[in-house]
Amino acid sequence: MTKIRPLEPEKLLRRCDPACFGFETTTQLEDVKEVLGQERAVEAVRFGIGIRCEGYNLYLLGPTGTGKKAFVRRLLESRAPGEPRPDDWCYVHNFEQPHRPQALRLPPGRGAKLKADVQQLVEELRSAIPAVFESDEYRARAEQIDAEFSERQEKAFGELGQEAAGHGVALLHTPSGFSFAPTRDGEVISPDEYAKLPEEERARIVKVVAELEEKLQKLIRQVPRWRKERRERVRRLNREMTMLAVGHLIDEQKEEYAPLQGVCDYLDAVREDVLDNIDEFRKTADAQAAPGGALAEEPPSVRRYRVNLLVGDGAGSGAPVVFEDNPTYNNLVGRVEHVSQYGALVTDFTLIKAGALHRANGGYLLLDAYKLLTQPFAWDALTRALKSRELRMDSLGQMLSLVSTVSLEPEPIPLDLKVILFGERLWYYLLHAYDPEFGELFKVAADFEEDIDRSADSHQLYARLIATLAQREKLLP
Repeated sequence: MTKIRPLEPEKLLRRCDPACFGFETTTQLEDVKEVLGQERAVEAVRFGIGIRCEGYNLYLLGPTGTGKKAFVRRLLESRAPGEPRPDDWCYVHNFEQPHRPQALRLPPGRGAKLKADVQQLVEELRSAIPAVFESDEYRARAEQIDAEFSERQEKAFGELGQEAAGHGVALLHTPSGFSFAPTRDGEVISPDEYAKLPEEERARIVKVVAELEEKLQKLIRQVPRWRKERRERVRRLNREMTMLAVGHLIDEQKEEYAPLQGVCDYLDAVREDVLDNIDEFRKTADAQAAPGGALAEEPPSVRRYRVNLLVGDGAGSGAPVVFEDNPTYNNLVGRVEHVSQYGALVTDFTLIKAGALHRANGGYLLLDAYKLLTQPFAWDALTRALKSRELRMDSLGQMLSLVSTVSLEPEPIPLDLKVILFGERLWYYLLHAYDPEFGELFKVAADFEEDIDRSADSHQLYARLIATLAQREKLLP
């Protein structure tokens, strides 16, 4: 049996010879830009970030303190500004299906401008449409329509009255309606006088009145149709006059956004909805204007013409780099907020809020694996979005049947981003074992080692690491 030899005291400690360093103090050293002793893991990270194919998301394995988060952040901060800036996304009202807001995709920076342009358009409509209906031209044409239908009605009843008079009967207009009465010398006779008439005369009058009442009933049935025709002509007049105020304003917007078919279709829908809801804009100038000449508070009916800019505030350049420190379900996929109105919770498309996946779309999303896995439904939401390559904003409360309030079903948004997970090796192997989709979605693993070989070169790198940390934490005097 081999005897165990005691370890010599000199081998308990390995000293570093200061003579191997060619500097006086660490202030003379350059900062470390790479992760110390992690060449293989760094190469894997560069490979994963550089490839843009589906499923090549990254999982960075290794214990805390290896510098993987700081390295990836520095790498992305230097790489992302040179990449294309992602498109802007807006949600607008869907006039055909109000519960399904429509998503609009615009070039970078155009979303904020569309929001401002539509807001300005609505303010101009709120001023221009009432002015059109207060014009002399509109009043004259509306009065002409009223006069034509009044004349038609008076003429029809007048002709019936003349026909009745020819038979010795008068057409009377009473508070309860129309009636017929026998006359003599143009004057209505009393019931006593009517009773004294010969039997043949009374029979003739009864027969004539019966025929006249039948014609009167036909004429009365014509009146609602005439009124409907009048309302239709007034409606066409209102649309025609509104087009004078709306047409050129929306046409100007369409010319500016001509290359964007989705925006042009939305502006056409706005025009049709305004024409169908003219009464919501027909307010007097006094009721619409607030003190100082400003417009009064926007009515709820006009709120549907607003643009909800979900992503794209016009700031920044290049691809976005988003680190979500609290990856809850709503923080990832976004949420639809509700407001209390008359004791009930209501919502609309303007209350749709973006999540981390929205903000990182077209760029990079950094997540802590442990925090992600400990949030209910967050992992399922992430993998579902990555697999379908689209972002659906489903209400978690409605999915679990916890709320009965009316919610929305926003149109899904195409998803194109790279997700980078940081976590211990345990979580990586557990996900590989229990989630069959994990290997398809996270095809790149960068394993950061816990130890490195000790050599003269590693001594120099370790000295630079000390200098970098001292400079970053401001530990130098």
